[in-house]
Order: sequence, then C-alpha cells, then structure tokens
Amino acid sequence: MTDTRRRVKVYTLNEDRQWDDRGTGHVSSGYVERFKGTSLLVRAESDGSLLLESKINPNTAYQKQQDTLIVWSEAENYDLALSFQEKAGCDEIWEKICQVQGKDPSVDITQDVVDESEEERFDDMSSPGLELPPCELNRLEDLAELVASSLPSPLRREKLALAVENEGYIRKLLELFRVCEDLENREGLHHLYEIIKGIFLLNRTALFEVMFSDECIMDVIGCLEFDPALPQPRRHREFLTKTARFKEVIPISDPELRQKIHQTYRVQYIQDMVLPTPSVFEENMLSTLHSFIFFNKVEIVGMLQDDEKFLTDLFAQLTDEATDDDKRHELVNFLKEFCAFSQTLQPQNRDAFFKTLSNMGILPALEVILGMDDVQVRGAATDIFSYLVEYNPSMVREFVMQESQQNDDDILLINLIIEHMICDTDPELGGAVQLMGLLRTLVDPENMLATANKTEKTEFLSFFYKHCMHVLSAPLLANTTEEKPSKDDFQTSQLLALILELLTFCVEHHTYHIKNYIINKDILRRVLVLTASQHAFLALCALRFMRRIIGLKDEFYNRYIMRNFLFEPVIKAFLNNGSRYNLMNSAIIEMFEYVRVEDVKSLTAHIVENYWKALEDVDYVQTFKGLKLRYEQQRERQDNPKLDSMRSILRNHRFRRDARTLEDEEEMWFNTDEDDLEDGEAVVPPSDKMKSEEDLMEPISKFMERKKLKDTEDKEVLGKSSLSGRQNPSFKLSFSGSTKTSLSSPPSSASLNPGSPGSPGSPGSGARSSPSTTAVTTKGGLVGLVDYPDDDDEDEEEEDDGESKEEPLPPSKKSKLSS
Repeated sequence: MTDTRRRVKVYTLNEDRQWDDRGTGHVSSGYVERFKGTSLLVRAESDGSLLLESKINPNTAYQKQQDTLIVWSEAENYDLALSFQEKAGCDEIWEKICQVQGKDPSVDITQDVVDESEEERFDDMSSPGLELPPCELNRLEDLAELVASSLPSPLRREKLALAVENEGYIRKLLELFRVCEDLENREGLHHLYEIIKGIFLLNRTALFEVMFSDECIMDVIGCLEFDPALPQPRRHREFLTKTARFKEVIPISDPELRQKIHQTYRVQYIQDMVLPTPSVFEENMLSTLHSFIFFNKVEIVGMLQDDEKFLTDLFAQLTDEATDDDKRHELVNFLKEFCAFSQTLQPQNRDAFFKTLSNMGILPALEVILGMDDVQVRGAATDIFSYLVEYNPSMVREFVMQESQQNDDDILLINLIIEHMICDTDPELGGAVQLMGLLRTLVDPENMLATANKTEKTEFLSFFYKHCMHVLSAPLLANTTEEKPSKDDFQTSQLLALILELLTFCVEHHTYHIKNYIINKDILRRVLVLTASQHAFLALCALRFMRRIIGLKDEFYNRYIMRNFLFEPVIKAFLNNGSRYNLMNSAIIEMFEYVRVEDVKSLTAHIVENYWKALEDVDYVQTFKGLKLRYEQQRERQDNPKLDSMRSILRNHRFRRDARTLEDEEEMWFNTDEDDLEDGEAVVPPSDKMKSEEDLMEPISKFMERKKLKDTEDKEVLGKSSLSGRQNPSFKLSFSGSTKTSLSSPPSSASLNPGSPGSPGSPGSGARSSPSTTAVTTKGGLVGLVDYPDDDDEDEEEEDDGESKEEPLPPSKKSKLSS
C-alpha cells in the first residue's frame, strides 16, 4: 500500500470536552509491524517527530465530518481528530480506513459493534436495518419510544442514525412540528421534544448539518422549547429573532463567512441555553456537537485573518477620533470576541494572529479605549489587554518603554492600567484583581528576556520604578500619613491589600530597585501603619510585607528597620491583640521566631534592648525568652572573645559530652592495635597561629588542673614500672607528623613543642613529663582536647609483647588527646 502524505492538524479532546491542538504534520497510512496492521501515521512538519501512530482497528467507529475532518475514539475517554487542509486528502485517508474495515467510502461513519450483547448480535443478523414508523401525528409516540430505546445500545443507535439520515426524516419531523404548533397539539409537541433531543444524542455530523442548516435550525430550536418538564414553553426563537441582533461593525463581503458566523452563534446558543444539561451518561454523546462548534470557530478566525481589508478597516475606525462612542463600543466588543475565538488556533497560527494585531496598532488603540468613560468599553478593552499580556508580555513592555520617550507619565498605557485598578468602582474590586494580575505578569522577571544586546529586566524595571511605581503606591502613601489609616472602609482596605500584594511580590523578585524605593521613600513605616486597621486581612498583608523583607536577611534592610524602630508598630499590634489566639498572634510570633532561629544578630540585639520589657511576660511560647538567651550568649561572646574562640575550637573538634558515645569510642580505642596508633590514629592539622598564642592555652590549663592529683598518681605508678617491649601506656598521644618515636625508646625534648600540654614546661604537664611513658607523633601544636569520665576503673587489660610477660598494670586513668 503506497503512502499518501497530506497536511493535517492533530487534535485531542481534553477533560473539559475541549479540543487541544497537538501540532501540524503530514498523515500517511501504511503497515506497521509493531501493530500487525495498517495504521495512521502523522509526522510533524517542523522536525519530523511522530505526532500520531494509530492502528486502524476494524471495530473502531470513525466519523467523517464537514468533508475535512475525521474523528474517532481510541479509548473510553480519549477522542482524536484529524483536520485536513484539503478535501482530497481527507477523502483518500477515509478510503484507506473504509478499505481496512470493509466499509463503503460513501458512508460518513463506520459501525461500532462494541458493547452489544449476544442477543443484539443475533438480532443484527436477522434484521440488518431499523424500520422507522411513518412520520405521522398519530405515530409520534411510537417514534419517541423507538428513539429512547435505541440510545443505550451503540448498534441500535447507529442503525437509527442511518435510518433517520437516509429517509430524510428530520425535515418530515419539522413539518409535523409546524402542524402541531398551529394546532396547539401540546402532546405532539412534547413527543417531538423527546425525538429531537434523542437525535442530538445520536452524535452524528451528517444529521447536525441538516438540523443546523438555515431552513431547519429555527424549527429545531422551536421543538426544543416544549420541554414536558416545564409548565410553559421557552421562548428561544423570540430571543434569537428579536432580542439578539447581528451587528456588522465592519461590513463582511463574504456570504459564506457571514453564514458561518450566524450558524456558529445559533449552535452555541443551542448547546449553552436550549439543550438540557447532559447527564454523566449523555455527556460523551454530545462530543460531535462540541467539535462542530470548535472547528467552525477555527474556520471563522482563519477567514477573517485572511481578509486584509477587513482588519485594516477595523483598526482604522478604532483609532479614528471621529468614530462615535457607540460605534467604538461595537468595534471593541467585536475585537474581544475575535481574540477569544483565536484561542482555538494552533500555536503557530496564534502567533501570526497576534503579530498581525500588533502590526496594525492594537496597543495604541487600547490606550485610546481605556481613556473612555464607558465602563463596559473599558472592561472589554481590559479583556483584550489580558489576551495580549498572557500571549506575549515582552511585546507590551517594549511598547510602553518606547511610548515613555514621547509621552508624559500620566498617559502611559501601564499607568492607565494602574489608575483603572485604583479607581475600580466594583465593591468587590473584580476588575482591580484582574488588572493587578496583569501588572504582576508584566513586572515578573521570570518571563523577561535577556539577549546579547540588551537585558529586558534591567531596562523595564528601571522604567517601571522611575515612571510607574509612584502611581501604584500613591493610595498607600495618601492613606498612611498618621498613626492610623485615614480611610479604613472595606473597599479602600481591599485596594490597599492588592497594592501590598504587588509590592510584596516586588520585594521577593526585584533586588536593588525595590530596596532603594523602600528605603528612600520610607515605605515600610507607611505600610506598618496599616497594622492598626480594623480589617484583619489588611493588617496581615502589612505583616507579610515586613516578614518578606526580614526573610531576605539583608543588612541594608535590617539597619533601616533598626534606625527607624520599625518593630514598634508590630509590638503595639501584638500587645493590642491581647491574649487572643488568632492569625495575627501567630503571624507576629512567627516573625520573631524566624529572627531567633536564623540568629539574625543585629535584629536580636535591637529587639531585646528596646522591647524586652514589653515582651518578658509572654511565656505561652518560648520565642521571646529564646531571643533573650540568644542576646545574652551574643554579649557573652563579645565580652570574652578568647572563650568564644575556645568554644569554637572544641565544637569544631568534637568535644563530646554524651556518655554512651564516650563508652563506644573508648571501647574502640582499646581494641585498636598499637601498630595502627603509630601510624597516627588522629590527624590534627597544624596551626602556627595558635602555637604563638600562649594565652589560648590558659583555658586548657584551667581545664587540666582538675586532673593533677590523678595525673601525679599515674606518674608514680608508671615510675615504678620498667617498660620494655610493647605495653599499655597510661596516656596515648597521637599527632600527625613525619617524626615517629616508638614506645621502647624515650623521645627527645624536640619531639614536644614548647608550651604544649605534653611538654615538661607547660602547665598541667604532670605525668606527661615522663619520657618513658609517652608515644608521640608530632608535627604541630595541640589543637583539641577530649576528656573522658573516671567511671572505667573496673576495666583491666593485659598485653603480651611476644618475648616477655609483665605483671598487668594497675587500673589507671585513661586519657586521650585527639582531633
């Protein structure tokens, strides 16, 4: 079988029953060994990657729609569609599918024989077709029952659809509808409602094309007005013909385009307003209706985009000062709908769409529209602006920066957006919330571009803080001139909360720009005035702002906070909150807990020195006592830097205090062979600086004085013993170095560094002065000391040197100097 390549777009149906574009490529059909059958293959036209590989299953129902679409289901909830650029390509692939399934290519759907019972299969063999009753008034009830009974079975549903299609049954039914309506035959109208609703659930494109034709669609809507569950019929046709008006803001010369727009609007109305909400079981039955609307919209956008004269006229009238407000209102609403339809385009087509709008001057046009007084027009312009920002924020940034070179700050597009956010009249500030989201997208460094020639982040943020930030912060500064907010109503508080949210975002994502602005304009002091607001959400926003600043651990910010005593309003808010256990209480405590845990020394000292008396009685949490302890430890280290240095040394060299750890390590010590010790068990790096600082040894000397008595006893015991061969010495000293002295020969005086605790001249040397009892490997001075407790007197060891046996040594205090 030869491959035929055709240009197609691949779509999949998502969970929201919307079609997602998976890319454009070329389709072919051929035998795939892995699937053991003929398959459809789509390879991307951009890089040749495989977009789709689907075996043509003999039992899968394929549907051909609108001459250029093939739709099918791969699994229970996985629908696929191929949209062909040319009808010829669609016909050719359709023939291949029908050839594999043994179907006539003239049909628009292949049979789905999944889920029918054995009884239905037997019925299928005995009765190949479904016979419809005559289309007469007295047979409507029979027809309604037939439709209802056929819907649960895929096989019967397919047979019913073929029968309705082949016999031209829909037009006959609509003629009966007109008769029943004239006769006011309510029972017949109710039966027709059930029949037409059932035909929708047959989910067949060929039937939809008949029902949605110009001569039939209004009668179809009329049938759906007479719901038996409602006491009175709906008036959908009256709305569509009298209330809903089609306005050509720009004349559309193409009659096919005009007809497609009318059809799409009415079908969308049927889906959203006329048809009852589908049940869980019926939802998948309307997938073809979703597809019909979706592809109609794609077609409309494509036809409009190709009409250059239409778009040129549209933007010319939008920007023309002579255009009256009503006309401009209609133009803006059309453009908004146009942008909404564009969301159905595939990515590369959507790129071309927005680039076309940009080239035609959509941003200057929006600037004019946003300056209008009409709230509805401004709302539509905001929606269009949101499409542009979400699509390409860099394009908007580039425009406003170029604009700033020619215009004053007051009329810049971005300042107009800020002013509309500030002046939103909606009590819930719905528009302000939307605009704040757009501003945050524009000032977000994450979506800013950096090229070799320029850095968008630097340029735009410099522009924003110079030309726009003062407009954004104006309501905040105007409302915080006193110790309490000058206006504390709900709407003002909501607006200030939005502004604070954006400023907090800037603190997190901008560096020196926001830092300079906060410190130079004293913004944090003004923000903390809002902690006195009666609205808790606003006070919490102010606390969150300060918490983000403290979280940066930036000393510039810290000095600014201390210099201006900016913890004072926080302490006041904490005390005014009293003993209430609420979010305010927790947020303030968390802020101080962060300072304590992160050991921010400057802020710890500032808080304790200035606010301790106000906080010392708070004992239901240990945060403030912990801060005081941190402060005292800090002062102690400042008063005694030598002790601080010693603590650092001991801490860095594992001064152990856990008894279990000591016992484990001591056991390891005595199980270690002496040969290993000679190679240096502990490695201590040399420290020439510490060797020259004799004062550093004073704390060690004091530490060792407690051992002098025991050390003297050890000296006497060892003096009486003649050490020959390898025995267990009372003290084991091990240093890293190149010089090694064995136990059998006394070390020279040069083996020990002067001033070290192991040398005769050092304080606390004691037993260490006996050369016959010490094994030393030395390179540098003593750095760490580990002292073990005296609870191991019951341990005794014996060693044999292999030649002579000595009497076991009496128990002695065992000490170890190690790293």
